[in-house]
Amino acid sequence: MSTDPASLYSRKNPFPARHTVNRLLSGSASQKETRHHEISLAGSGLVYEVGDSLGVFASNDPLLVQELLTTLGASGEETVTSHDGVLKSLREVLWKDYIITTPSKEFLAAIVAKAGTEAEEIALLTGDATKKKELESYLWGREVIDFLLSYPRMRWTPEEFVKTLRKLQPRLYSIASSQKAVGEAVHLTIATVRYETFGRRRNGVASTFFADRTPPEIAVPVFVHTAKHFRLPEDPTTPVIMVGPGTGVAPFRAYLQERKALGGHGKNWLFFGEQRRDSDFLYQSELLGMQEEGTLNRLDLAFSRDQTEKVYVQHRMKEASSELFAWLEEGAHFFVCGDGERMAKDVDAELHAIVQREKGCSVEEAAEYVDALKKSKRYKKDVY
Repeated sequence: MSTDPASLYSRKNPFPARHTVNRLLSGSASQKETRHHEISLAGSGLVYEVGDSLGVFASNDPLLVQELLTTLGASGEETVTSHDGVLKSLREVLWKDYIITTPSKEFLAAIVAKAGTEAEEIALLTGDATKKKELESYLWGREVIDFLLSYPRMRWTPEEFVKTLRKLQPRLYSIASSQKAVGEAVHLTIATVRYETFGRRRNGVASTFFADRTPPEIAVPVFVHTAKHFRLPEDPTTPVIMVGPGTGVAPFRAYLQERKALGGHGKNWLFFGEQRRDSDFLYQSELLGMQEEGTLNRLDLAFSRDQTEKVYVQHRMKEASSELFAWLEEGAHFFVCGDGERMAKDVDAELHAIVQREKGCSVEEAAEYVDALKKSKRYKKDVY
């Protein structure tokens, strides 16, 4: 169960939690900014299982809200109807209720309608279903504010502008802790998104909400999102293989805390990868400590930029091919967490190759073996 029956809190009624720890995990030389966050659930009655996610209702950056208001020529005190039918101030709905970064189809249609021939490029891209890729390429790195600044003569009423925006959805983050180890708290591992395009600094909404805008006195609305598909095996003696590069390590930190707390004797093997060992080895002391004490039986590391040729987790899997297959034959569960676009596909391809190589079978037979792992719920993914 994700929520204790005694708890009044859920997605529809999130708990106003306190953000108690905000610690930089990546080193000063890192090209990334990865942070460890701790949230207090004290008094909420919320409970979670390892593998679950924490839902967070992040709010937008007030500085961006103000820039939008200034560009629209609005004070922010104008009354508008929010998506839930409630009358609120324009400032409040831009802050808490709507996506004000990524342009919606409705917003682009309004730009085309208002700008006419000036917005011909947008009209061509949005009016042709075959140009989806070109539209995505054009929109990458462009936000609502860019279009408002590009067409300064446009006039919007507050209500008209708000109607073109999409509802701000909660973000789900893999929980990086076991409640058996941390009690009324929940830990998260978040890569803070910051980049620059078209001469402007861009910030990820939820990641900078945690990194920059939630001191302990500010309430963070949260709820527990159950993920039954990503549970540890019920038998604590079952071997577990975990592939979690980058922030994908989060649920596996929770798994290891859980297994340590349960005192089970199941073997645990983690594949972790990042760019550089010196600056990007997330939870280094914890993981090495767990390896030393025997909770983590094997730790295979892939730091892609520490040598001329890039090395990723799938390469480490290939190197450990025979032992990895032996673990699977013993009944091990195989877990993958992280980037679903490339990493998870590369890991899946290598898993098929390992089975084919070690079993001495055909491509089709290897695919059947991997499908059998999935059907028996021994191959589980949490990718994004």
